[in-house]
Amino acid sequence: MFSKFQNHLVSGFPFLVEKKLFLAVSGGLDSMVLLHLLQQLPYEIAVLHCNFQLRGIESFDDQSFVQQYCDENNIKVFITQFDTEAFAKDYKLSTQVAARELRYSWFYELLETHNFDYVLTAHHADDNLETFLINLTRGTGLDGLTGIPEQNDKIIRPLLPFSRDEILQYASENNIEWREDSSNASNKYLRNKIRHDLVPILKEISPNFLNAFQKTQSFLQEAQEMVEDASIMIYQQVAKEEGEDIHFDLNQLKKLPNYKSYLYQWLNEFGFLAWNDIYDLVDGQSGKQVFAEEFRLLKNREVLILSPVLEADEKEEYQINANDSDVNFPLKLKLCQVDDITIDSNKAIFVDAEKIRFPLILRKWNEGDVFYPFGMQGKSKKISKLFKDEKLSLLDKEKTWILCSDDQIVWVVGIRQDERFKIEKTTNRILKIELQ
Repeated sequence: MFSKFQNHLVSGFPFLVEKKLFLAVSGGLDSMVLLHLLQQLPYEIAVLHCNFQLRGIESFDDQSFVQQYCDENNIKVFITQFDTEAFAKDYKLSTQVAARELRYSWFYELLETHNFDYVLTAHHADDNLETFLINLTRGTGLDGLTGIPEQNDKIIRPLLPFSRDEILQYASENNIEWREDSSNASNKYLRNKIRHDLVPILKEISPNFLNAFQKTQSFLQEAQEMVEDASIMIYQQVAKEEGEDIHFDLNQLKKLPNYKSYLYQWLNEFGFLAWNDIYDLVDGQSGKQVFAEEFRLLKNREVLILSPVLEADEKEEYQINANDSDVNFPLKLKLCQVDDITIDSNKAIFVDAEKIRFPLILRKWNEGDVFYPFGMQGKSKKISKLFKDEKLSLLDKEKTWILCSDDQIVWVVGIRQDERFKIEKTTNRILKIELQ
């Protein structure tokens, strides 16, 4: 196994030469074998150990075991302890998900603070098979069937081509000691049920099952790469990025023979779960939307708009004082007195400075807001009607700000000025307010 492992590192991860490597070591069979293998190779290594405090004294015995091994072998070791159950409760996570979040956050923190390059973990072929079966039981797309990646950013898993049997045989031949995790014997977790009950049956049916699975998964990975390439090419035809938002042209999308697959490929990373609702948006009414935790998808006429969920402003109103020439938040505005007007866009307005009362108020629009649109000779109009006439999407409405003087609307910012503050023949001072 050693020669096979060495060749795998040279061919698969040549960039690890002369890099500083952390090894995630629990004290169990897999990680102790990985540590033993790396000790025999010319890599600069240090050990990371997480005590999740989930098994009482046994967790602290694991910690002592790893500490002692590293001390005896002159290996630098970093150890941390987590109150995993409290973290899981606070953030409403399963224990396993909580442990994963804590572990990888700590790994990346140490990579940065100690200037190491990568973290190596001891996931192997049987772990990959179990993950595949777990995803299969829950329902998944192609990405959920391609298995644990050998490299994910700074995390590298060099034991993935090796089976649990190979690792166990290597440990026996080299008299490697390890700690048994008592929780691995319990069927409390789905992974253990699959490991103890399902996988042995599959291997009994086909003794070469694991090798066949690895070959199948390599084909799935190749298929996934093809899907990603096609997805990128089609995305460039259908999608347009506008600031933080992404606009999907429905006319172009619906020309695709299987547009649902493309939507899944593009939107999956944004945390959406209600896929049938998303597919229904394509032919749904304008204004309907589907939410993920941090993003939403809005149907606006013949466009789907993906955007971050806007957080409610803690402060809904912002004052602009008479001596403020530059405003940087929540919008960038410039205020200055000028001698004449040059109206060439909706990005600036020119008002009679003597009609303005400071402080001006910058706020979001409210239902029932009414103003007197510039050029309409004293006729009032609801802001909501203005938005409809301008064909603004729900997102555009939410992003619109209103500039007020003494509760009177001066400007629907970037859209329309109010008639009541316009420049007249009797105007002595002209104030220009410009959206930067």
